Amino acid sequence: MPVNPRLRRLFPAALPALLAVAFAACSTAAYPNSVFTNATEFNREIGYLFKILIWAGTAVFVLVELLLLYTIWRYRRRSDDERPEHVHGNTTMEIAWTATPALILALIAVPSVRTIFRTQAKASADALQVEVVGHQWWWEFRYPQYKITTANELYLPVGRKVNFTLHSQDVIHSFSIPRLGGKRDLIANHTNFLWFTPDSIGEQALNGMCAEYCGASHANMRFKVFTVTPENFASWAAHQQTPAAFGAVASPAPAAGAATQVATTQSAAAQSPSQQTQPATGPAVGTPPMGHDMTAMNANTPTAQNASFIAFPREKIPAFAVPSTPIPDVQFNDALKGDAERGRQLMSSGQGACLGCHTITGNPVMMGVVGPNLTHVGSRTTIAGGIYPNDTKHLSRWIKNARWMKPGVLMPTIGKGQYDPILKTNLTQGLTDEQIADMVAYLQALK
Repeated sequence: MPVNPRLRRLFPAALPALLAVAFAACSTAAYPNSVFTNATEFNREIGYLFKILIWAGTAVFVLVELLLLYTIWRYRRRSDDERPEHVHGNTTMEIAWTATPALILALIAVPSVRTIFRTQAKASADALQVEVVGHQWWWEFRYPQYKITTANELYLPVGRKVNFTLHSQDVIHSFSIPRLGGKRDLIANHTNFLWFTPDSIGEQALNGMCAEYCGASHANMRFKVFTVTPENFASWAAHQQTPAAFGAVASPAPAAGAATQVATTQSAAAQSPSQQTQPATGPAVGTPPMGHDMTAMNANTPTAQNASFIAFPREKIPAFAVPSTPIPDVQFNDALKGDAERGRQLMSSGQGACLGCHTITGNPVMMGVVGPNLTHVGSRTTIAGGIYPNDTKHLSRWIKNARWMKPGVLMPTIGKGQYDPILKTNLTQGLTDEQIADMVAYLQALK
């Protein structure tokens, strides 16, 4: 079938455009979750190995295809009467096609094994220790050197090696921060390790996620990573060591003295982090953890400039790191204005069963360990395992019907009249929108 002359003329003109589109797709700038960065020594090692493998593989592919094309052309059938020569083995060729791949694999094995040994080596003693615990479907981060526990948001100081100790509370998960250090599995009853130094990156907000299928909400198991200056990390850690900023201590006043209780709570909320009582267990503010190399770091003492740093500024978070998960049809009266003190009393009384699952340091009745630590939840940028922004609109609906907002989540449905997708029934009891608004106000006060 003859080719249309017009199409034949259009092809040379279209080819450059197609090539331009293909090469533009190779740019990493448009892909914020790309692993092809040089932000850490881990990614540089992996990138070096990848380049060797991709160029070696490309060379082998081109060579094989050229030999194939040559063979097709050289030994093509030239006439209907010609019959091909029958060959019953060629020792030289058999040795060649066996030895050549073996040599190529041996050459590839050397940098591969080298990279494995380097990335699996034990981290140095001065590394920042972070325990990562995977839950269905959220992340728990513990800083044992600072006695800090937080959830779904990971703060890392630029220029300091970080050693991650990886555990799973239930099924297999995979800890992945593409732009910093690839991924590594979290396995129940087994400890894995991963370390890297974010040494070639500034203050940035990055995406993290679970990279191993772990159940119904696997795609909803995300977290945020904030690389900050050592000074800002020290200030953040010092603030995280303080009790809850609102209602840190339950008032001893009797019920009749409610006004006195509110005044006491507001006074506690007005204190700056430096005025609040430090927990007896963590290192003092500005005190380096054991084994910390101050000559290499020289940045663990907050200065007047950064003493107020308690969280990464939301206005500096790029669009790709802001969650945009659609909100399910959970109705809520957004005109309501909650009262933080009423919310504290509500949560402390056991309504909604919050105290059975969550910890709020400084609130003596909130000592649960099933769900995320909420001590400073108001300063976090996301909720629900990183899939929703931490604002009034999303937090209200999350408290009202978390199981509708995130499939399979353990958090119960507590909104009165709400349909529970796990129990498959409408709740006849529960919290009203007014009560939920009070709880939201309290949680948002926990900066």
